[in-house]
Order: sequence, then structure tokens, then C-alpha cells
Amino acid sequence: MKLLILAILVVLGALALNPGWQGLKPAILPLTPQPTKTLTSSNSTGLPLNILPGFSIQYAAAGLNCPRDLEFDPGGTLIASIPCQNKVVSLTPTEIGLVASGLNQPHGIAYANGKLYIAQADKVTVDGKKILDLPTGGNHTTRSILIKDGKIYVSMGSSCNVCYEKDPRRAAIWVAALDGSDFKPFATGLRNSVFLIEHQGEIWATDMGRDHLGNNLPPEEVNIIKEGDYGWPVCYGKNIHDTNFDKNQYIRDPCAGKIPPEIEMPAHFAPLGLAFVPASWPAEYRGKLLVAFHGSWNRNPPDGYKIVSIDPATKKISDFITGWLQPDNSALGRPADLIFDSAGNLYVSDDKRGVVYKITPPAPAP
Repeated sequence: MKLLILAILVVLGALALNPGWQGLKPAILPLTPQPTKTLTSSNSTGLPLNILPGFSIQYAAAGLNCPRDLEFDPGGTLIASIPCQNKVVSLTPTEIGLVASGLNQPHGIAYANGKLYIAQADKVTVDGKKILDLPTGGNHTTRSILIKDGKIYVSMGSSCNVCYEKDPRRAAIWVAALDGSDFKPFATGLRNSVFLIEHQGEIWATDMGRDHLGNNLPPEEVNIIKEGDYGWPVCYGKNIHDTNFDKNQYIRDPCAGKIPPEIEMPAHFAPLGLAFVPASWPAEYRGKLLVAFHGSWNRNPPDGYKIVSIDPATKKISDFITGWLQPDNSALGRPADLIFDSAGNLYVSDDKRGVVYKITPPAPAP
């Protein structure tokens, strides 16, 4: 037995020392270095915009004066509201078409059952017929809509910076049937929620905080909209009592039970459009929330004027596209609304420059 074991050990040693005996030991091949693909960005706008590697940005439309809300019609054509020209237009690669005119500062647009709903300064119409009367005047004149589950949600901003509203429709989101009936409050205490979207069955909206509390207060907000009170004008942020405005003394906390924001953002950045990144984008971006910051008007120094990416889980905010705000504090543009097409391209309206940008992502890694 000892001789047999010794013989086996001799043979194994010989195999290990003689690489020429092919087939008698495992082949260990050297690793082949894989070429590194360098992602380059592309910018044909002529603006000094900072975009991430692999992305491209170009104009989808220009000469629009003040484009705001972006939507797709039932045929997949991009349409935009133009409040300062009282019209809604369609945007194709070859032309700008007229969808509706003679309106009163149209802002929110949406389709349901093939019909176009338009939120104007004083009313909501569907295919030209008025179905809702809305409050007018004041500081915030935009009216926005979202159609979800056979109902229309209408957002109406406050008439003031901070005040007790006399009209309960102000600083709130109301809901109605698609024919305008049963119009009633849904979410209150929202100072100015200009854009609403649906995401995984929930309504998400940005909201602008009040002014004149300094550069860093109060935070801007992203809210998941539910039935209830979000606190304005008495509360801001994570249910903080605004004692600068409301000097009343309470036995109990006046902000208890108010709905706090889902995400807090820097003060005075003026959040407008929001959109969730689709699954067609590279993995590191999927599920992130993009928000357009229209830019501050009374912050010193000014800030905003960019698009950011937010991780809904960690609430971390990262720059996505910057460069509209210049070192001398001048603004080359002001991003407003965001929307993705079915192919995963992102469209951004800019109501200062009068254009719509198209941002194309890099191809996902295999």
C-alpha cells in the first residue's frame, strides 16, 4: 500500500512540473483585458450646459416664447401650453402646429378619452367647453391638472406670499368628475403646487415655500398628494410652526397632524416639473426623480436654474443638468416642465429661452 501511494505522488508531481502534458491538468488561461468604453456627451444647443457623460442634448423646438406644460396627445405627438400667447401647440420634428387658441393663460393640459382638457387662468375646458370655474388674480395664476382614475385634479396656487385665504380653492388641490361635477377639496395647505404627475398609482407634486424668511428657509417640497392638510400658511417643512407669520399662542402644536413633505429641497429654488426616470435608462438612474428648478428671484446670490436627480429612498439630491445660471448671476434659461416619451427620451420646456430641449440617454450596459 505504501508503495502504491508513493507511486501516485510521483506521477502527480510529474504532471504538475511538466506543462507539456496537455489534457492531464486544468488549463488556466490568462485574463483578456476588456477595452474601457469612454462615454462622451453631446450638446448642440450652443449653450454652456453641463450634462453627464453619455447624454446628448439638442433642441426639439424653438421660437415658442414661453412653453410650460408638456404632454403627449393620443397619437404620441408632443404638445405644449404657451400661456403668454394664449394657445396650445403641437411639436413635431418639422413644424409647430396650432392645437387651440384664444385661451386665457392656458397652463395645465391633459387628455382623457381622446379629449383635451385645458386649465386656464379662470376655468377648465374640455374640447373648448367650460366645465369648471377657477379663482383668478393674485400672486400665482397658473392652474394645473392631472387626470387619474376617471377624475380630474386641479391645483390652484395661493393669492399671496403667506396669508389666510378667503377663497378655499386657493393654495389647494381640488378634485372633480371628468364632466366637472362634484368639485370638492382634496388636499389643502399647498402654497403653490404647479405640476402634478402620477407615479405607481400615487400623485406626486412639487410645492414652493414662502418668501422673506432668509436665504435658507423654508425648504421647497416634493409631496405625495393625499387627502388632508399640508399645513400652509401656519406650517412649513417637517411641520415647523411659522411663528414669523402666525404669532398666535396654542395649547397644542398647530402643526400636529399636518402632512409633512416627502422630500425637502433648498429654499427658493422654485421647483416646477417632475418626472421619474424610466427603466430604459442605465441602471444608475432608474427610479430616480428628476425635478426642474425654475430658479430663485429673491435669493442672494440666486440659485436653482437647473435640473436635479433625487434618490427617493435616500433623499439625496444630485445635479443632472446645470449651466443655465452663469457666474455673473445672469440666467440663460429657466427649465419648467419635464416629460419622457415612450422611447425614454426626456423633453424639457424652458419658458425663458422659448425652447424645448430633447435629452437622449446613453444606451444601458448589457
